Amino acid sequence: MGSLKRKEGPDGAAPSKSAKPANEARPSKRAKSSDATTKDGNKKEKGAKSAKSAPAPATSLVREEEPMFPRGGASVLTPLEQKQIQIQARNDVLFEEAAGKKGGDKAVKKKKSSRKSKSKDADSKADKDEDAVKVESLNFKRLVKGSLVLGTVCAINALDLSIALPNNLVGHVPITAISDALTQRLNSSIGKEDDGEESADENEDDIDLESLFQMGQYVRAYVVSTASDESTAGKPKRKIELSLQPALANSGMADQDVVEHATVMASVISVEDHGFVMDIGFGDEMKGFLQRKQLDKSIPEESIQPGSVLLCIVSSKAKGKVVQLSTLVDRLGSIKNHPSEATTIDSYLPGTAADILVSEVNHHGIVGKLMGSLDVTADLVHSGAGPDGVDITEKYKIGSRLKARIICTFPIAKKPKLGISLLPHVLSLKPKTATKNGHESLPVDILAHSTIVEKCTVQRVEPEMGLYVDVGVEGVPGFVHISRVKDGKVDSLFETSGPYKVGSVHPARVVGYNPFDGMYNLSMEKTVLEQPFLRIQDIPVGAVVPGVVEKLVVNEKGMGGLIVKVAEGISGLVPEMHLADVHLQHPEKKFREGMKVKTRVLSTNPARHQLRLTLKKTLVNSEAPPIKSYEELAVGLQAFGTIVNLLKHGAIVQFYGHLRGFLPVSEMSEAYISDLTEHFRVGQTISIYVLSFDPEEKRLIVSCKDPSAFGLDKQVALKKLQIGDLVSAKVTQKTEDDIFVELEGSSLKAILPVRHLTDKSLSKTLSALKKIHVNQTLPDLVILEKNEGRRSIILSMKPSLVKAAKEGKLLTHVDKAKVGDVVPGFVRNVTATAAFVQFAGRLTALLPKSKLLREDQEKPGFGLEKLQSITVKITSVERDLGRLVVAIPQVADEQAKASVKPAEKAVNALDSSISSIEDITIGMITKARVKSAKDTQINVDLADNIQGRIDVSQVFDTWADIPDPKKPLKKFKTNDIIEVRVLGIHDAKDHRYLPISHRSTHSVLELSAKPSDVKDDGAAPEPLSYENLAEGSEHIAYVNNVANTHIWVSLSPSVRGRINAMELSDDLDQLQVPAKSFPVGSALRVRVLSVDAEKHRLDLSARTPGSENQWTWEKLEQGMVLPGRVTKINDRQVFVKLSESVAGPVYLADLADDFAEANPLKHSKHDIVRVSIVEIDKPNKRLRLSMRPSRVLNSALPVEDKEITKNTKVEVGDILRGFVKNVSDKGLFITLGGDVVALVKIKNLSDSYVKDWKDMFQVDQLVKGRIISVADGRLEMSLKSSVVDKDYVPLLTLADLKEGETITGKIRKVEEFGAFIDLDGSANLSGLCHRSEMADRAVKDARTLYKEGDSVKARILKVDAKAKRINLGLKPSYFKDGDDMDVDDDEGAGAPLDGDSSDEEEEEDDDDMSDAGATLITTGDEKAQADSDSDEEDADSDVEMAEASTEGVAGLDAGGFSWTADALDAENDKTAAEEPLKKKKQRREHQALVDKTAQLDVNGPQTSSDFERLLLGQPDSSSLWIAYMAFQMQVSDLAAARAVAKRAVKTINIKEETEKLNVWIAYLNLEVAYGTEESVEEVFKEACTYNDEQEVYERLASSYIQSGKRKVRFPSLSSPIFSAR
Repeated sequence: MGSLKRKEGPDGAAPSKSAKPANEARPSKRAKSSDATTKDGNKKEKGAKSAKSAPAPATSLVREEEPMFPRGGASVLTPLEQKQIQIQARNDVLFEEAAGKKGGDKAVKKKKSSRKSKSKDADSKADKDEDAVKVESLNFKRLVKGSLVLGTVCAINALDLSIALPNNLVGHVPITAISDALTQRLNSSIGKEDDGEESADENEDDIDLESLFQMGQYVRAYVVSTASDESTAGKPKRKIELSLQPALANSGMADQDVVEHATVMASVISVEDHGFVMDIGFGDEMKGFLQRKQLDKSIPEESIQPGSVLLCIVSSKAKGKVVQLSTLVDRLGSIKNHPSEATTIDSYLPGTAADILVSEVNHHGIVGKLMGSLDVTADLVHSGAGPDGVDITEKYKIGSRLKARIICTFPIAKKPKLGISLLPHVLSLKPKTATKNGHESLPVDILAHSTIVEKCTVQRVEPEMGLYVDVGVEGVPGFVHISRVKDGKVDSLFETSGPYKVGSVHPARVVGYNPFDGMYNLSMEKTVLEQPFLRIQDIPVGAVVPGVVEKLVVNEKGMGGLIVKVAEGISGLVPEMHLADVHLQHPEKKFREGMKVKTRVLSTNPARHQLRLTLKKTLVNSEAPPIKSYEELAVGLQAFGTIVNLLKHGAIVQFYGHLRGFLPVSEMSEAYISDLTEHFRVGQTISIYVLSFDPEEKRLIVSCKDPSAFGLDKQVALKKLQIGDLVSAKVTQKTEDDIFVELEGSSLKAILPVRHLTDKSLSKTLSALKKIHVNQTLPDLVILEKNEGRRSIILSMKPSLVKAAKEGKLLTHVDKAKVGDVVPGFVRNVTATAAFVQFAGRLTALLPKSKLLREDQEKPGFGLEKLQSITVKITSVERDLGRLVVAIPQVADEQAKASVKPAEKAVNALDSSISSIEDITIGMITKARVKSAKDTQINVDLADNIQGRIDVSQVFDTWADIPDPKKPLKKFKTNDIIEVRVLGIHDAKDHRYLPISHRSTHSVLELSAKPSDVKDDGAAPEPLSYENLAEGSEHIAYVNNVANTHIWVSLSPSVRGRINAMELSDDLDQLQVPAKSFPVGSALRVRVLSVDAEKHRLDLSARTPGSENQWTWEKLEQGMVLPGRVTKINDRQVFVKLSESVAGPVYLADLADDFAEANPLKHSKHDIVRVSIVEIDKPNKRLRLSMRPSRVLNSALPVEDKEITKNTKVEVGDILRGFVKNVSDKGLFITLGGDVVALVKIKNLSDSYVKDWKDMFQVDQLVKGRIISVADGRLEMSLKSSVVDKDYVPLLTLADLKEGETITGKIRKVEEFGAFIDLDGSANLSGLCHRSEMADRAVKDARTLYKEGDSVKARILKVDAKAKRINLGLKPSYFKDGDDMDVDDDEGAGAPLDGDSSDEEEEEDDDDMSDAGATLITTGDEKAQADSDSDEEDADSDVEMAEASTEGVAGLDAGGFSWTADALDAENDKTAAEEPLKKKKQRREHQALVDKTAQLDVNGPQTSSDFERLLLGQPDSSSLWIAYMAFQMQVSDLAAARAVAKRAVKTINIKEETEKLNVWIAYLNLEVAYGTEESVEEVFKEACTYNDEQEVYERLASSYIQSGKRKVRFPSLSSPIFSAR
């Protein structure tokens, strides 16, 4: 590793660079009038010193600290001194020029003076534009630790991700920086690897980044560090390390910043049934939840694993600690979904959509404002001006608004700003595509890397950047950087002149593609165009390439290989074994640096940047095609390979790529090879032939033998040979271990192991070997093994095996093994607990230690040797597993005798011929007594101590003999005597049918009571077996087990079969509950569908012959009614399986004729149902099924909701019901049936205004509407009651109300001054009943009479259409004349419908409020009502109240004021001095009370309720808020005053900056007067955040001065304005 220069932002040591003078003259490169541009602030002044350490950048967009020096370094000179030096230098240059020309002409002087004046103008302009926002592109220098940037995944490696960033930058994310959950999985996987190799194999692919991420996936990344490696020759390599951890990628956001439509990076914590729990970096304070239906279809669900990360959009506000997320493209990629409810700029992070106000447009890009204060810029690339050639000055006007997506932050900029993009694919968060041959493809698929484009047309010239060119791909431009225009340095580029002007055509080569920018990167350099390869990926494996020796690799063993340069920047390794065909003793003498060589590519590894080459002449000059994968293999294919490892039984051969094969020792040569190392070595190149291969198991067997020598006649002869055949052979070669022979008649090669010469000892065998000589013919050789793939044959001459082969008793397969057979074999292996005996065909049996002779059990190796002949007796056979257990015959007999007890005498035998169990034989006919009759068998006694069973399948001969198919055995009674025939033994322990010789303590006699079996004809019945069954044959079966999907039946005691639930009956009613229709023991007539005798598998059908059972897509037709089985159920559909290959869904609209009864959850999995095919699309294999009774039962059944298909004619005016399919921003999409969908626009949802209309509907909700349009085949519905309902009564509007009318309503809210009443049957109308109109007596507090929710009858007193106010009255006197109401006047109550809510009588007149006309009309927003208990008031409340005058109210000044509220006290004293009013209790029926609430405008607010009422009408009045604060301090309630101040700053509209500032200053004055230094500092810092810092500072200073507090500690400020002071 070379030295790394790490750049950590402003606090890192920046390199010292000299900058060009600010006034350096440069030639004009752009043919435009506005040439003068401000130079990049990153350039340094001449003579600048190295930069000093500066504070680290904050991750938040709101900068808390300012760097001490400007970015790029700083100067010790002041700006004035720098200016003086520049002027002096300019004068010196002018003086020298004048002296050199010796008094030049006036024109020159005039030119110089004009240039001088221009320079001054430029300097003055630069001074003016010093604070202007610069359009800066994101580059490596501007990326610092803490930067946030949007990118796309462009490469997925084993241990990291490559992320494409804006402006052709690429970053890398290590696997440990993706998420904490993934890191934990990685740690646990490593911990398991430490436990052993097996667990490591199991967890090897546990974490695969390719399964967690997708190419082109958008992510927000956090810059961890940037570093440049300057140790390498040429341009230093730069590396950007990123992190996707949500805690970092969402840095800067607080809980309140997570608002609707904000974007967050979220990692999966756990996978739940309905969605995924997500970590958004807020710890336990807030989690995210991603519902499965909010997962976009482009994201595979299997990729959502714990640890995977996604860029999500907040779909709804956080409720508690959980925020709802979404990844749907139509939401996440919609530019309309910007966080409009954001309260701070921290909600706007890269990836979030934004609404931008354009403030400046120039040829460098676009400058705009976000939220009115934050600067945003779109550079040349992402404004579309560069790549797409958009004229941004014409398209975007200053003052207009545009939608953009944030792509990056600039933490070290002088002023906080963000980078935005206007490119369409970035706005939609989709990969950019291009059109090729009418199909959309990715640009990298159209023009691959390293492709040479012969004609590239220059479209735009950026003098200091490069060229934008047209590469012939529509919609995808190309960019040639100025450093890649030609070999060498390019000083300048011009639009209208020079070789690279606009319109010029040049060849170029693709050197990269940035999927984020959507641009090809090209090079016009001649060296690049002529270079054969640009990347390792471009070099094909097996290609012959020239190269130059770059370096000799030396290790501890000497020369380890060569480094060969094959192209610029591409070098490969030639391992030592590939230097030559022969082993070189001194390779360093043959190769030298700079030597040209001819190489061949062995393998490439782009992920590790590795390239392996060979210099072997055999491989380099070979014309045989190189084999690189299993797909290129074929049996018999010849190829060259290199031996890389020698094993005991063969060698490992390496081919091209990563393909390896095994060369067995038997395939190395026709001759016998005893020692591999004598003939082969590692690194040797050999010619091989492919024998066999298995791509799935990655196995490849090769041979050095020429397959052409093994002709067709030999192949036929080898195939005819069978294991166990006897052959003769001629000896061709003899060794110590094997004898090589050639079979007579076929010339096939075979091997006869020496130990297979005799059955005798080793010494006798060696003696026999000496008698054998070459060319001798050996007769009677038995074939033990045969491998056609390897063409190998193993023979044996053992007399025991030869004799068994002649007699046909040689054991060659497990199916031929029978318990009790004595067979010959030979010892294959001996372990500590058992020996393994091998027979022909590599069949092996276990010989346990306990099955050996007692004297042999203590001997070493049990006295056995490998390949020793041995005769054993089979004691156990498990054909399913291919297992055999054998024993020494003598030991087996002894153990059998020991287990056999003396024959027990039969007690009370029914048959006199039976005296003991020994008298019972197979086929014997005897008598039995019924002990019990079960469902599937009859238990009988042949004697008191001899039991037996009769299986239900062994009772009846024909179907007609069965009296009751559901209970076939019910006719048998206890103690019945019946005739039976003995079939064998039934093992009651494992329910197996065994021969009569297999008796044990668990066995009973297996009997038959069939009339055909008990005939005394002397012939024993042939038991039914799987081999006797044929497809299509019919039998009687009996149910013995019932499952959900099938039932098991018995055809005989030893034959069981399976009937699929769909094959049980033609009657669907019987299939509803199979256990009830087909109880255990019931009889069925079945037909064999398929039988596999080897695996004992039998499929049956109980349906009538000829009925269709295997439905295929070709056999299905529309209108068919078929049975099906429910396989899956969810909330909106039922999946029904018709056959193994056909299945389809039944949607809600097809479940019932009445949509109100459509409920998928009524069905259960495995239910058998009847369905009808409504629509079928055979090419696409799509079905629409229906369970409507009118379709599957009787078409005459009543139908509430008619069936709608694509052919149904729907007319305007039809009233239909349907289910909500989708709730979108446009409205509702209603499914009427199948694919028929109708749109309900928002305006057609309801007759009344509904603010949060989405909350009223959800997917699958049943709705009713009328068709209002069928234009262009698109259905449109209306759900308005006025359109749908016939008896619809229109809602009352303001125009419908008349003064004096009586209405009913419900009290929505009650305040001290009155009650708000919602009018019944109105379009969200609401009125106010003042407390003076509630009763015929005085009411001081309306809350004592009514409560929320009370139903009342009221009279309309006044309707103000302009002000939209309704005044109501509840006095009982209003209803005496015209309304029949029984109200006691003494009660003085109003007119409640549900009872009188007042229990007390008020005697005081109301003199607090006089404006009874402050009535309102609401729009259904409860938050817009007056709520004195809330901490926050809505500034946009739709409550319209009369404004109260604030004259005479003592407000809070910016400084020098008193918190004693003298003005209010004066008013109170004046009121107290007046003569108190006399209170009289009078009963007045017709005389109205005088409303005195108007005195509020004269006396000012006197209570908290007064202030609250006034604030409803004037929420942005700072004077009213400050008076409210003073009122709270009048009663010494400091906490309440603070609460009022906090409400005020939150409530006042953000546009009212002056009003907001007044409240902040009053809040500061409050803390200065009554608070502590800490509270003052806290409020001061918060005030500086939302207001101008200097203004707040000065106001605070004035407050301190006027309060007399001159010795105080000022709060610390980060602003350079104050820190400088």
